[in-house]
Amino acid sequence: MRPLGSTGLTVSAVCAGGALLAGMPEVFGYDVSQNEAVAVIDRVLDGPLTWIDTSNGYGAGESERRIGQALAARRSGLPDGFLVATKVDALGDDYSGARVRASVAESKQRLGLDHLPLVYLHDPEFHDFDSMRDAVATLMRLRDEGEIGHVGLAGGNVHELARYLELGGFEVLLVHNRWSLVDHSADELIEKALSDGLAVVNAAIYGGGILANPQSSSGKYGYRDAPAATLDAVARMDQACREYGIDLATAALQHSVNDPRITGTVVGFSKPARVDQLVAALKTEIPDELTARLSELMPDRTHWLEGTR
Repeated sequence: MRPLGSTGLTVSAVCAGGALLAGMPEVFGYDVSQNEAVAVIDRVLDGPLTWIDTSNGYGAGESERRIGQALAARRSGLPDGFLVATKVDALGDDYSGARVRASVAESKQRLGLDHLPLVYLHDPEFHDFDSMRDAVATLMRLRDEGEIGHVGLAGGNVHELARYLELGGFEVLLVHNRWSLVDHSADELIEKALSDGLAVVNAAIYGGGILANPQSSSGKYGYRDAPAATLDAVARMDQACREYGIDLATAALQHSVNDPRITGTVVGFSKPARVDQLVAALKTEIPDELTARLSELMPDRTHWLEGTR
């Protein structure tokens, strides 16, 4: 267990991701049924992971609904110490303070929870910075009012997220696709967050699948077509891992989990068995020689999502 920054909360090294649970084939290329999602949630709740990450906007609320359904069906309810983290989302172009309040209320209703311990401002980089000030202030007020426990910031573009950190008040930073075996765009942002006393959560460590299933991936990284240099690096990393009898996904997982700066690593599951596989992957020892070799194969920063401005 690890302390989640200054929040007073403690969490497992891995957080179950809720995006897959929404069943969004248009995003992930495959569907996860309601029954499969509930089975995954049950396995997570009964296992060693102590938190799950979702969002108001995942599948138009379907991820939250399925988590809420799984919790409602359990006689014991939410296990002691288990954390459900969610995010506020815009509705179309509306990311007003009123929308933030409505988003929190919707999440509570779907999840069946009276109190949300951690709520992130989600994907603010897709909106004008100055127009987001009311949304940020409202989320902070909801914390002051006791409607939510702690406030986080979640997104991708590291330059935009850095602007939001300057506003102060955030306690947790979640960044996706920018700290992986092939992309270190978030390095400076992570250092900034830590210096400000925030906990850091790392998501999308497989870049959307390319580092989990390199043989059958779509060739995309972080929702974009991966540069040839990145694809070449992935292929070489995959081969290096095979030489040591370790799969690339395990190496990608441990690259994040073993970074002392990162409190939590978000990993999504499409089937209950995936949870068990992850637990096994956490116990796999990665030889120092392989770690060094993978580091040498990292693409030049010009090929990262935001290696240069």
